[in-house]
Amino acid sequence: MLDEKVAKLLNTQINKEFYSAYLYLSFSNYFTQQGLDGFANWYSVQAQEERDHALLFMKYMQNNDAVVTLEAVEQPIGKFADYASVLSASLEHERYVTGLINNIYDAAHTVKDYRTVQFLDWFVKEQGEEEKNAGDLVRKMELYGSDPKALYMLDSELAARTYAAPTLTL
Repeated sequence: MLDEKVAKLLNTQINKEFYSAYLYLSFSNYFTQQGLDGFANWYSVQAQEERDHALLFMKYMQNNDAVVTLEAVEQPIGKFADYASVLSASLEHERYVTGLINNIYDAAHTVKDYRTVQFLDWFVKEQGEEEKNAGDLVRKMELYGSDPKALYMLDSELAARTYAAPTLTL
């Protein structure tokens, strides 16, 4: 049986992960409209990851006999000043999600719910990767985003990203 506070935080995280998927779909849509299909692909794959994260949290709660409550997904931002602002928003969002995961981890550890702590270990590592990837994109855009040839090469690089479902054992 999950601690009530931990269960509530896990349930909130499910809904935050679905919001993250919507947010990244809005980023993908923006880049499609800008003719940057590689960036659009990168964020489309990112949206798939976030959706699967939500489902992993959901399954974990179900496996622990906790009630899952799905809420309305907030409308994500859809207008952006420029390419760099989207990438910066992505990095800030990943930092926000890291904070959410850390809060759940802290709450689970406080009540000695080590099974949930162990479950969250994968997400802690994942968030490190997410922040690094988002930060790398920001840096690359800062370095050569104003050069059309370099932007084309970066877009081509991002087009090669494919989706691989997480292999987390529940």
